[in-house]
Amino acid sequence: MASTDSIPHDTTTCPDDPAREEDFGWSLGVLLRSYHAYVDSVIGDIPHGRRGYQVLATVVDGHCPNQLRIATHLGIDRTVMTYLIDDLVAAGLVERQQDPSDRRARRIVATAHGTETFRLLAHRVGEAERKVLGGIDADEQALFRDLIARIADHVRDRSPETDPCTEVESFLAAS
Repeated sequence: MASTDSIPHDTTTCPDDPAREEDFGWSLGVLLRSYHAYVDSVIGDIPHGRRGYQVLATVVDGHCPNQLRIATHLGIDRTVMTYLIDDLVAAGLVERQQDPSDRRARRIVATAHGTETFRLLAHRVGEAERKVLGGIDADEQALFRDLIARIADHVRDRSPETDPCTEVESFLAAS
């Protein structure tokens, strides 16, 4: 596993460009690429990387009890979610259990191994996120997290059919 201290940074930018401060897309792209680099370096071999981690986090949280609710919450196509859950089951991180209130339905539940794996990864991801936000102090980081979560909720509520993974991939391809 790579050290997050050795993530390469692009030093070819134009630091004195005044337009850069007003370019929202540029700022989001830089943050997202940095987030991906740092988090990828600490995720390890969890199936499907960051996406698998997000699914595991959602399952451990317990507020989305089935595949459809998890897929909807994360904005992942439900057919993709089936393969993702299959791979997390094969890795021993989650399991499908019969829903006691509806024998036709299956709940997705974290295994003990999945819960422990999530706790370990959540700590590592938290450290990586703090490094991404290292240019601002702890209070500003908390404010930034609150603001970006509120904006994300607003965007999701306004356009719930949008797959955030597809949007991010399209954004990165265009950057």
